[in-house]
Amino acid sequence: MASTSKQEQQGSSLGASMLEEVVRLTWGPQLKEDVFARWCQGFTFSEHEPTALMQHEGGPCAVIAPLQAFILKALLFQGEPPVEWRQLDGDQCRALLLAAMTEVLQTVSSGGGYYLVLKADKQDAMLEEGAVIENVVEAAQGEGSNHEIFHAGLRLQPFDCIEDVNRGLESTHEMFLADSGLLLFLYSVLLTKGLDNIREEVEDTSEPLIDGVYGHGSQSLINLMLTGSAVSNVFDKEKEVAGLQMKGICQQSNVGFLTLLENLRYCEVGAFLKNPRKPIWVVGSETHLTVLFSQEETLVAEETEWERARRIFSMYDTEGSGFITTIMLKEVLDALGLATMPEYVEFVKQRLDPDDFGVVLLNSFMSEFFPNEPDRIIPEYFTVYHYNGLKRSCPNRQVAYVEGRACIPDPSELTCLSDATPIKSCLRTKWPTFEVEWKDNANPSII
Repeated sequence: MASTSKQEQQGSSLGASMLEEVVRLTWGPQLKEDVFARWCQGFTFSEHEPTALMQHEGGPCAVIAPLQAFILKALLFQGEPPVEWRQLDGDQCRALLLAAMTEVLQTVSSGGGYYLVLKADKQDAMLEEGAVIENVVEAAQGEGSNHEIFHAGLRLQPFDCIEDVNRGLESTHEMFLADSGLLLFLYSVLLTKGLDNIREEVEDTSEPLIDGVYGHGSQSLINLMLTGSAVSNVFDKEKEVAGLQMKGICQQSNVGFLTLLENLRYCEVGAFLKNPRKPIWVVGSETHLTVLFSQEETLVAEETEWERARRIFSMYDTEGSGFITTIMLKEVLDALGLATMPEYVEFVKQRLDPDDFGVVLLNSFMSEFFPNEPDRIIPEYFTVYHYNGLKRSCPNRQVAYVEGRACIPDPSELTCLSDATPIKSCLRTKWPTFEVEWKDNANPSII
């Protein structure tokens, strides 16, 4: 197996086996031309929103959406944001893109150095002689499939420190803006992380990072882009499932992740992703990734025990009706780390449902176990924005941030929730009473 350590690679020719490893890890045993074509785009910004990345086809959102999240982090939370932050010029937007790319590479680095995968260019002074990823196939120039031609003659440039990476990106940035630039960056991320490190973290090493049939990025790829770890799950730390020890997210992330699949009970997103350091979340549907963000930093204040209890109770109250059935009580107590002995559970049932109606009210449950409500931190109303990089999924087919006026009402003061659109269903996995009115009634799509 070829090594990915910098000491062995710097200044030497890399054989075909290295690129074969990258291709197999990314695409699986067979690389379909139509799937490859969806990922062959560069990084370009929308003419309607200067800092919003465009996604041309379905699939590469697994790279584009996380990178967009880091662009927004650099724009809004690194230094004082520009007053007119939605009206930047091309140079400013390119600087944000390079800052986001640098941060992703820094996040994934395992301490073995950094790498940029670049197209072969003899005129490029950045490239050291011999630092070449040789052809996977013997394809003559202009012959073979598109992916064979792309992979022929790619070059690898190592760097010692992140400052040099940033300078390297600046001097070669046009490659990343041109066709296939996204793939150059993806391969740079994988080799900076280290292929062996990725294989150690993913749950199933036989599953590629990009689905070979539909071209969607795996959860491992999404997690790698967001957190630097290629684990396959989104819960916190580790969990035993059916006798197997499963790896999750090990620490709080800079930007977060929410998914509609949690609302559908297919997975559990832990607090590390739900409560990132900055109020920016990649939002997942069954097939696509978008981004929700706000400048209201109280949205990511540390969750209190009281808030956690309400959130977990609400996970079992799937209709948002303010109660659960008594059958669910043991599961709720267990999820909160409370006692679950049969005698105790029966005692709690009788105390919280004395008339034997078969339900436990949220207010009664909270009064019993978590009576001290903390002072409200989040303002009554705050502004949120939603990003979708696919033109066909955007209002008026224009990739631009959709602005909304949001609130998170106190459940005790709420008579009913509005209809659960897909985006609301997703966001209610974090804020069970989340409501939003979108500007100009432009209800955004998460698909």
